[in-house]
Amino acid sequence: MKLKTLLFFVIIFLSVNYTIAQSHTFKLGDDAFLLDGKPLQMISGEMHYPRIPREAWRQRMKMAKAMGLNTIGTYVFWNLHEPQKGKFDFSGNNDVAEFVKIAKEEGLWVILRPSPYVCAEWEFGGYPYWLEKEEGLVVRSKDPKYLEEYRKYINAVGKQLAPLQINHGGNILMVQIENEYGSYSNDKEYLAINKQMFIEAGFDGLLYTCDPKPAIKDGHLPGLLPAINGIDNPAEVKALIKENHNGTGPFYIAEWYPAWFDWWGTKHHTVPAEQYVNRLDSVLAAGISINMYMFHGGTTRGFMNGANYNDRDPYEPQISSYDYDAPLDEAGNATDKFMKFRSVIQKHLAAGQVLPSVPKSKPVIVIPDVQLKQATSLFDILPAPKLNPEPLTFEDLNQAYGFLLYRTIVDGGVSGTLKIKELRDYGIIYINGKKAGVLDRRLKQDSLQVDLPKGKVKLEILVENLGRINFGPYLLKNKKGITDKVLLAGRELKNWKMYSLPFSSVKDLAFKSGKINAGSPAIKKGSFDLKKVADTYLDMRSWGKGIVWVNGHNLGRYWSIGPQQTIYLPAEWLKKTNNEVVVLELLKSEQTTLKTISKPILNELH
Repeated sequence: MKLKTLLFFVIIFLSVNYTIAQSHTFKLGDDAFLLDGKPLQMISGEMHYPRIPREAWRQRMKMAKAMGLNTIGTYVFWNLHEPQKGKFDFSGNNDVAEFVKIAKEEGLWVILRPSPYVCAEWEFGGYPYWLEKEEGLVVRSKDPKYLEEYRKYINAVGKQLAPLQINHGGNILMVQIENEYGSYSNDKEYLAINKQMFIEAGFDGLLYTCDPKPAIKDGHLPGLLPAINGIDNPAEVKALIKENHNGTGPFYIAEWYPAWFDWWGTKHHTVPAEQYVNRLDSVLAAGISINMYMFHGGTTRGFMNGANYNDRDPYEPQISSYDYDAPLDEAGNATDKFMKFRSVIQKHLAAGQVLPSVPKSKPVIVIPDVQLKQATSLFDILPAPKLNPEPLTFEDLNQAYGFLLYRTIVDGGVSGTLKIKELRDYGIIYINGKKAGVLDRRLKQDSLQVDLPKGKVKLEILVENLGRINFGPYLLKNKKGITDKVLLAGRELKNWKMYSLPFSSVKDLAFKSGKINAGSPAIKKGSFDLKKVADTYLDMRSWGKGIVWVNGHNLGRYWSIGPQQTIYLPAEWLKKTNNEVVVLELLKSEQTTLKTISKPILNELH
């Protein structure tokens, strides 16, 4: 009897484990993707794990299912996972493997994009800042130094994610190598090296490339599926892919844009759903697989926003909100676009298939005004300085993000032009502790007229990294800080002290009560209790420029120029008692009151 019972449990154990580990086949047919030999039309939406609180991943995926998606796409971000050379992090909000596993539990396939270049309106296009420190290293090339670091990264990613591919019992259908490479260069040998490194890292399933129409010839690698970005005319999509894939499909729009992103000082981008409904309908009717970029944008928290720049346009750092006017808004609620797209998708479901009901919008609260009663001047929390005759960059000081204060002593009694060559990106100038002016790379400002009093004068320049360029030919010109020299009335200033202020954490800052000198960059602190925990929006319209942390989470930047005037504060990062808020305010040190409202303001310019 005991033997029969034991045998019964062994059979059950083996059966369960076979079900868990059961692998599928996913292949390219001439016209369709084939899952276990049967056609699968991927209806996918992009959403990025670091732009969503880990605690909310599952809720966002349930919303994806409710709109009719069967797949989600995500980039993998090198600078998150290797913030310092050789130090990898796949924990907390960086646990991309858990993100993929939750998707499987929610019945979603995954398209994985570890590239390692991602663009994505993300700092340095996903590259870690320290690549800039490697002498002679050239990203997106066959440079041995770059390939060595790339290989270490993709091997680390492979350990996390290769076992989750569909051919190993997981839910990752396809893996993308590089990212819109044809918009950057055309080296097929480099692309082939990419492919081989992915395979060696364990990605032995279906690999593909993606490019916009003008770049597809340069960006695809023969033998891999060339997916297309940015167009949705079914005939054109099919013709382009056939032309570059031996006359066959299947057909995949890897990035279909239902709207666009925003940058500081420019209006909020919105596109009515009506402009896309018929186009989505025609794509699905043609049997083409599609990935909406974005289905849900979320928030680019911390210092991780990127920037655009080229020879024609000014430097354009992106805002913290990545709402994107996407079908699912920044807080994870269904929009009008969501409902209209859902109606289209419903038309193309298999007979008898019914979509889950759409969850109600999440509750929102307005918190009574929070008084920030503790304060300190940024000048009172300076670390030990680094001394050097010339200004050093962020990279010279092993600093990725945040701020850097430059200080020197000059002989006064001088009037003239203070010129900061190659300032990156935003500088506030102080003379003997008093603010003298601001220089802004966006506006191509690098000079300020100053009148120095007689005697020895303390000159300080507080420089903010507003985000490294994430797209185009300037990826290799991304150092931050004062990247050249400082001139006063034509004479180069020397003997600098540099104070690193990365603000990677605010938990150990020392505060005091009382006011801060007007014009001094100030750090304010307060706390609040809640009767109910729910989403809210910090209303920063009366503030100037800075960063907000709540319960240790860096929620991102605010800047009165707009268009973003609020900061989304997710319920998942709040608690009922003793919520701590810290605000770094650069321009309006007199502010002490933090307000909240129930809706975001993403379209107000000043």
